[in-house]
Amino acid sequence: MKLHRILPLAGVSLLALNVAALAQDKPVVLDLVTIISEGRDNIEATGGTVLTEEDLETLKPADVSELFSRVSTVTVSGGGGPSKRIHVLGMEQSALAVSVDGVPQVATSWHHTGSNVIDPAFLKRVEVEAGAAAADAGFAAAAGAVRYETVSALDMLEDGRDMGGRASLSYGSNGRGFAGTLAGYGRARGFDWLVMLHGADGDDYENGDGTTILGTAPAALNLLTKFGYEFEDHRIELSYEKSRDDADRLIKMNMGLSGDELHPLKIDRETIKLSYTSTSPTANWDPEVMIYLSQQDYWRPDYAHPAPPRGGTNGDMILNEDLFGGKVQNTFDVGIGRITAGVDFGQHDYHIDNYGDYLEADGSFGPRYRNFSTSQVGTYVQGRFEFENGVSLSTGLRYDTQRFTDWNGERFSDSGTSANATLSYRVNDNIEVFAGASQTWLGYVIGDYGYIHARGDAFYTDPDFAPGEAENYKIGANFAGNSWNGGITFFDTQLRGFPNYDDPSLNNEPEYRSKGFTLNASYDFGATRVGATYTKADVTVDGVPAVPSSGMVMPVGDMATLFVDHEIAAWNAKVGASVQWAGSVQSGEAEAQNFYEEPSYTVVNAYAEWTPQSYENMTLRLSVDNLFDETYYERSGYAKRDARGGIEPVYAPGRTITFGGTVKF
Repeated sequence: MKLHRILPLAGVSLLALNVAALAQDKPVVLDLVTIISEGRDNIEATGGTVLTEEDLETLKPADVSELFSRVSTVTVSGGGGPSKRIHVLGMEQSALAVSVDGVPQVATSWHHTGSNVIDPAFLKRVEVEAGAAAADAGFAAAAGAVRYETVSALDMLEDGRDMGGRASLSYGSNGRGFAGTLAGYGRARGFDWLVMLHGADGDDYENGDGTTILGTAPAALNLLTKFGYEFEDHRIELSYEKSRDDADRLIKMNMGLSGDELHPLKIDRETIKLSYTSTSPTANWDPEVMIYLSQQDYWRPDYAHPAPPRGGTNGDMILNEDLFGGKVQNTFDVGIGRITAGVDFGQHDYHIDNYGDYLEADGSFGPRYRNFSTSQVGTYVQGRFEFENGVSLSTGLRYDTQRFTDWNGERFSDSGTSANATLSYRVNDNIEVFAGASQTWLGYVIGDYGYIHARGDAFYTDPDFAPGEAENYKIGANFAGNSWNGGITFFDTQLRGFPNYDDPSLNNEPEYRSKGFTLNASYDFGATRVGATYTKADVTVDGVPAVPSSGMVMPVGDMATLFVDHEIAAWNAKVGASVQWAGSVQSGEAEAQNFYEEPSYTVVNAYAEWTPQSYENMTLRLSVDNLFDETYYERSGYAKRDARGGIEPVYAPGRTITFGGTVKF
């Protein structure tokens, strides 16, 4: 990473952290007056997204498309569960540091598979930190971070109760079928526990034109368990999460191809985590210690493929990823703010079953198995400060070292420094301005390693394969009053050093860039809340407009959302609706490569929820998604004409009506 880029940010971080350390001996009583501090999370106030427990209760999302349906900065492709790919400001989720309860999640393993990593039924909070991410967000936060936080027994227990349970059941039209969640939780003598199951079973859905979209049937079966023990001022927690999707799917789930057929596909993910925290933190002692094991498996059987050189079959496709890691950190209260310092590490092992009958040029069959690995160790410090003069500052540093051992036993190792800073200033009681920047060292980005499945014996890692790096800049303003708020953020994200798996070697791709702006506004009338977002993102590859692909970036163009929620207190009910709009996307580059124009679409969703006054432990809900039966495909999908019959998009569901109920006991 170039010194002229990292030194200014590192200087800001070191100066701020040094001043804070000196101030620790001089207690300061602050009046927290900034808009960011008064009711607005720093992430949301600087262009990111926060979904609170209340938001999730309102949305009750069945999948990640519904989870982000009110956010214009995040786009999700359509199709069945494992096909959904998430993009933030046009950058694929693999370019973000993604975690569930602090455990890092693997990147997208195959470019035709989605990147959803969590069952929305288990969630209590979601944070999408777009652009300049904090040092404690995790290793390789290239274009930001996504943090999913799941529920625990202590979250779900009602006041005065030590045992409880919750059961939900729903049925939806248009292939959605049945979905159910069952949870039991409690606490006794310092122990607490949660066991939660969620499953869904349905059929392939139809789009707005009534065409059945193959391979889209719900088939999830997921488990979340947490066991905690508190003694004196300490808490230990053991958690285990398992998700599985087992159904017949399209071979390339994010696109429709001529003559497509369904084939069995199993995707499994398991995570176990052991953590320690203090239940009575002090100014100098607020620790978090965590160790985890995570595994993700992808299995698809052999199927007929008449095109050479595969000898008539395509070969089994088996991908396995294992991740072992942890972190140790402590947060210090220094009067003018808080400083978090820590160490994290990760050992990542990959295993690929290559084409079993891959025919080499010399007539022999290629290797069946490929194994490779990466290992990383990092140290970090992040300070978050509030000053009396209306200034607040979040700034930090990371230093990471990484080693990559490829499938031929070749080793690559390097280290680098990352820095970030976000500064805000309260102009008056209603206006705040901010600016942020980050320079991030990413190590050797492995990314979409599923390509190796189709590479022959001669495929190697280019000796010049280099670590990736990212730059993020953002500037904007927030406006707020007693019952309203709004904001604008201009962003510029640049990624370099991401992997290219084209023959004959693994090497670095050109620069990816997304720049534009995003707007947000909301108004609270008391019983009624209205909100809207708008995002314009120009996505380029080496300065040229990006074309639709299954790669790291997607030309998302213009996106907007509008929503309204209204409580009817007399009936103990709530109703609401949301609108998603996407402008058309096309460029000369895309047209020259035979991509169809991505058409504009507008989708309306609505819901009604009722809690009977005589049964306040029960909630009934009726929702209608895609109310006007729009035929469309979400912005992360695409279509193309070519000599092989072309690529058809995977269309989103047509009108879908769902009725369900939840009972607490």
